[in-house]
Amino acid sequence: MKTGVLETLPINGLVKLSGAPPKNAVAFTGCAHPHPSEKNKMLLVYDPLGVNPSLMEFNVADILFVEDIPSVVTEDGEGIPLVKIWVRRGARGVLLEPFEVQDPIQFVNRTGNRMGRLLIE
Repeated sequence: MKTGVLETLPINGLVKLSGAPPKNAVAFTGCAHPHPSEKNKMLLVYDPLGVNPSLMEFNVADILFVEDIPSVVTEDGEGIPLVKIWVRRGARGVLLEPFEVQDPIQFVNRTGNRMGRLLIE
């Protein structure tokens, strides 16, 4: 794999895309990172330069295909390498989001429309 972070992940289960995307998977695009403590998992920063970036965690075994896509560049000129991963449909992922600690009722109401914020390609 060309993407540095994916080189550190076990090659088992990761196949570079050739041809059409798999029909039994869902695509996510972002900046990939190895999990700091679990080698069989990876982290994906979804929408890293957007207003509401999210951190997602996936099992490497659930990633069916990987595609390098062009990097984005910050205002400071720093390049952020992006990948598109196809995760097996039905697999379990973890969504970690930052939030401001305030009234718990506001927090519950705010998290109700999670799927509306995740535009899956």
